[in-house]
Amino acid sequence: MRIFVHDYSGHPFQAQLSRELARRGHDVVHSTCRAYVSGKGNLAGDSAGLRFVTIGDGIRLRKEAYFRRLAQETRLGLELARQVQRAKPDVALLSNLPIPVLVATAAVLRRLGIPWVLWHQDVTAVALKSFAASDVARSMGIAAKVFGAGEKWSARQAAAIVVIADSFVQVHEQWGTADKVAVIPNWAPLDEIVPVPRANAWSSEHRLDGVRTVLYSGTLGLKHHPVLLVQLAEKLRERGVPVRLVVVNDGPAVPVLRQTAAARGVDMTLLPFQPYERLPEVLGSGDVLVVLLAPEAGQFSVPSKTLSYLCAGRPVLGLMPPDNLAARLLHQSGSAVFPPEEATLDEAAAWAEEILTDPARAEQLGKESRALAEREFALEGCASRFENILRQVSEDTYRSRRR
Repeated sequence: MRIFVHDYSGHPFQAQLSRELARRGHDVVHSTCRAYVSGKGNLAGDSAGLRFVTIGDGIRLRKEAYFRRLAQETRLGLELARQVQRAKPDVALLSNLPIPVLVATAAVLRRLGIPWVLWHQDVTAVALKSFAASDVARSMGIAAKVFGAGEKWSARQAAAIVVIADSFVQVHEQWGTADKVAVIPNWAPLDEIVPVPRANAWSSEHRLDGVRTVLYSGTLGLKHHPVLLVQLAEKLRERGVPVRLVVVNDGPAVPVLRQTAAARGVDMTLLPFQPYERLPEVLGSGDVLVVLLAPEAGQFSVPSKTLSYLCAGRPVLGLMPPDNLAARLLHQSGSAVFPPEEATLDEAAAWAEEILTDPARAEQLGKESRALAEREFALEGCASRFENILRQVSEDTYRSRRR
C-alpha cells in the first residue's frame, strides 16, 4: 500500500509506526508540521519505503492571536491536502491536527476522493466546552460551538477512526460515528527512550548531579496550571527537602513560571525543548518526573509525556484527573496521582519526599515503570491493528470505485 501519515505534532511513536509500516513493505510518506513547536521525535533518515516531509516551513504560529492563527491553520490544512494529493496514497492517516487544519484537509480530500483515517488524539470540542464553562476561558464558548461542529463534520468524512481511550467512544456515539471507531491506546518507543544512569552527560552539563531534581519535560500551556510545578517545589522546600525544578518547554508558560519561581524563591532551571536523541538523558536526570493535566481535559486527552516517562524508568508524579488513562497506568506502575489542585499539593509533596529520600524505593519504582512500559507498549500488535485498518479502508475504497 501507499500510505500517507501526517502527525501535526511530530511525536515519536507516530514516526515509529511509519518506520514499522515501511519495514513491512509499504510505501510510506510521513509528514509533520514544522511550524508547531513541541518536543519532536526522530523525524529524519529516509529509508527504503519511507520518506519524511513537512508543512509549515518558515511559518511562525501566533498562538495567542486567535484570528491570525485561524487563518494560518486553514492555510496549513490546504498545504497538507496538496501534499497528500502529490503523494497519491491509497489511504492517509491524520493525527493531532488543530480543527481548522483538519476541516480544510478533510474538505479537500473529500473532493479528491482520497480515503483517510482519523487518529483521534484529543476531543478538542469537548475540551473547549469545558474550558468555556470554567474560569479558564469563558470567552471560548463560541469557539467551542464552531470548532465542535467542524470536528464532528470531519469525523463523519473519515473512512475510519482510531481513538486512544474508551472514553472517546461516547463522543462518537453522539456524533453518529461510533460504528467506524477502533480503540488503540497510545504507546512510546521502547527502543528509543531507554533508562540511563541518573548521573549522565546531560545531567552533568546542567549541574544536576547530586542535586535532588523534580523534572517536567513536554508541552505546557497555561491551561495546564503550570504554577503548580513551582508550588510543588515550594512545598518540598517547606518540608525540608529543597529541590531543583527543571522545566523543559517552549511556550506561553515559560514567562509565568519564571516570574512565579522568582517571586517564591524557588530554584528552577528553564530549558527549551532538547534534541530527541538526548531525551533519555533528560528524563534520566529527574529523580521525580511530573505530569500535569487540567481537570477539564481528563477523559479526552492522554498526555504522551507520561508514556515517555514510563519508558525512561523513573518514578512519576501525576497531577491529573484520576479517571485519565495515563493516571491508571501510573497507578499500575506504583507511582502516584493526585488531583491537579493547590489543595492536594501537601499530599503530593509528601509522596515526592518519600521518593526523594529513599533511593531504594525510587530505584524500584523506576524498574516497575519500565516493566509496565515493556508490557503495554509492544509495537508489533499496535502496528498490525493500524495496518489492518488502513488496508481495509484502501480495499473498501477500491471496491466502491469498481462498482
